[in-house]
Amino acid sequence: TFNKLLTNLRNNAGKNLMDRFMVHLKNSDYTAKDAKSLLFNSRDLSYGMNLTIRDCRVSSKFIELDVSVPKTNLELLLEKLLPIGKVDHSRHIIEEQIEKNQSIKDGIFYFNNERFWESHEALEGAWKQSTGDERELVQGIILVAAAFVHYQKYENEICLSVLNRALKKLHDKSGEYHDVSIDSIKQNIIEMLDKKAISTFM
Repeated sequence: TFNKLLTNLRNNAGKNLMDRFMVHLKNSDYTAKDAKSLLFNSRDLSYGMNLTIRDCRVSSKFIELDVSVPKTNLELLLEKLLPIGKVDHSRHIIEEQIEKNQSIKDGIFYFNNERFWESHEALEGAWKQSTGDERELVQGIILVAAAFVHYQKYENEICLSVLNRALKKLHDKSGEYHDVSIDSIKQNIIEMLDKKAISTFM
């Protein structure tokens, strides 16, 4: 009957509810060049599971996988990914309103730990609550984090292009912002653009 069909649909929808996680596996000796093959490998290892692994990024500390999976299947997924690396931690990504100063603190913490996607997200929360010059400055820092997200996927040309955009946002900014030296950020970007050689910094 129609009611039975509706009940089945509801039950299945409940089973298929996806949660988004940033999964960080310990990095033994992979580099950003390996990001694409690690993405394929992680999909192979989890083949048959109800999930989406949408992206892989490689930092010196972690292999970061951007995953949507039902919460109840997370442990099984982490087990299946062990051939790539031991789990360092996973973070449930949820929409939340965070006070501006806390967003900035979180953004800096993630940036300094090479978790650039999360840094970008946290700083975007601060950007939405900023105005005027501060808004442009925060946007410049967000662009640096976004550039390094591309670097971690071995998309170096895109990284340099986004760093160039960041520099334009920061060109007339200087001094300290929440203990972050804007002059130092600009200097790092200028050197990278000049040498066309990318390296992350804190």
